[in-house]
Amino acid sequence: MKIEDIRGIIVPLITPVDAEEKIDEAKLRYMVNRVIDGGVEGILAFGSNGEFYMFDEDEQKKGLKVIMDENKGRVPIYYGIGAIGTAKGVKEAKMAAAAGADGISILQTMFIKPTEESLYKHFRTIAEEVPDTYVLLYNNPGRCGFGLTADLVEKAARNIKNIVGVKDSSGDFTLLSELIRRTRDMDFKVFTGKDTMVFGGLCMGSAGGVCSIANLFPELVCGIYDKFMAGNYESAREDQFRLNPVRLSQDAASFPVATKDMANMLGLEVGKPVRPSEASEGRVWEDMKQKIKEADLFDYYSQK
Repeated sequence: MKIEDIRGIIVPLITPVDAEEKIDEAKLRYMVNRVIDGGVEGILAFGSNGEFYMFDEDEQKKGLKVIMDENKGRVPIYYGIGAIGTAKGVKEAKMAAAAGADGISILQTMFIKPTEESLYKHFRTIAEEVPDTYVLLYNNPGRCGFGLTADLVEKAARNIKNIVGVKDSSGDFTLLSELIRRTRDMDFKVFTGKDTMVFGGLCMGSAGGVCSIANLFPELVCGIYDKFMAGNYESAREDQFRLNPVRLSQDAASFPVATKDMANMLGLEVGKPVRPSEASEGRVWEDMKQKIKEADLFDYYSQK
C-alpha cells in the first residue's frame, strides 16, 4: 500500500458473533464483501464499533486473519489498538504487522490520563516497533475522558516517520480544522470520525471519514466522498443530510450497540452485542427503525 491509498471511507467493521459470543467467521466474511462491494476504501478491524475490548488476543488474531483472507488485497486493512499499556500495544502492533495489516490505529489510553509527553512516548514506542507499517492516531475523547491536542498530533506527525494520519472523533470542527491546517504541508491524512461530519470535513480538506454507519449503508456514505471528489458538491451534501437523521437516532442507544441493532434491523444477522452490552429495546429501537424508513433506506438495503 502507498500513502496515497489512505483515503476515502474507512469502515470500522462490525465483529459478528454467534450465540456463544464467538466470532462468526462466515458472517464476518460476508460483511467484508458487503462493505467492499459498497465502495469503502479501507477496513478497520477491531475498532471501537468492532468491540475490540470484548475479545482476547487469540480471537482478535483469528478475526484479523479472516478479514485479510477474505479481502484478498482489494482495500487496505487497518487494525485497531486500544491497549492502555505500551507493552501490550507493541505486542498487538507486531501481531498486526506480522499478519499483513497495511496499517494500525492507536487510540489514546482509556481510564488513565498520562501527561502529554508520556502519551507521545506511548505512540512513538508502538509506532517505532513496526516501522514499515502505517500508523493512524485515533482521538476519541468521549470514550477516553480526554482528547488529543493539535500540538500533540502535529508533534507526532513531524517526528515519527510512520505516523501518517489521525481519526478525529471529537466532533470539534475547530480542532479538526486545526489538525488539517497544521499538517497541510505534509502528506498527513486527517479523517473525520463523526459520520455526520464527512461532508464538512471534506470541505475543510480531510482525507475522508472513518464511519461506523458504512457497515449499514456503504453506498450512501461512500457516495458523499465520491460525489465530493467528482465536484458534485450539492449532491454530496444532500447525501450527508439524508444520512444524518439516521445516524443521530443511534445516539439514544447505549454504546456500542446501535450499529449491530441497525444491522439486524436490515436482516444482516450479525449477532448480539457482546455482554454486558445488550440490544436496544422499545422507543430507542423503534426510533432508529423509523429514521431508516423515513430516509427510504429499508427496501434497498434489506436486499443487500
